[in-house]
Amino acid sequence: MTDDSGPRPVAVLIGPPGSGKSTVGAVLAARLGCRLRDTDQQVEARTGRTISDIFVVDGEPAFRQLERVEVIAALSEHDGVVALGGGAVMDEQIAVALAGHTVVFLDVGIADAAARVGFNRSRPLMAINPRGQWVKLMERRRGTYERLATLTVDTAGRTPEDVVDEIVGRLGDGA
Repeated sequence: MTDDSGPRPVAVLIGPPGSGKSTVGAVLAARLGCRLRDTDQQVEARTGRTISDIFVVDGEPAFRQLERVEVIAALSEHDGVVALGGGAVMDEQIAVALAGHTVVFLDVGIADAAARVGFNRSRPLMAINPRGQWVKLMERRRGTYERLATLTVDTAGRTPEDVVDEIVGRLGDGA
């Protein structure tokens, strides 16, 4: 459930690693004259640790609990653009909390995702066989991304500015 009396994000960006949530989010926030709240960055700032470190030391369930707290707070307190971590939508409490929000699924194929993230950075769920893990991850998550999205934007082969142009145009159309 959402509370319509408080601040609401103008858009919530979801999608897999490499879809451009943080980058597109920054450009979109600048274009709209508001702030970006990246929930992965919030978790890192609050804990003083990287997400990879949290995964390795404390485990995924501990990270997901921290993530849930940050996402729920962002959805109820932030009036700009919110970028969620790729797996956040798999949490049922977060999925429910997204109802009534403008949720933008940034879709991307593996070729573009690989080029953007290089699959050599510290991504805990893709540490071994990153391409294979990304494909499996998308097989598990795609339906959820599509179900929760109020609009879907394909980011493949596009600049962040081009993606933002489409989002802003579609937001203006009441999408």
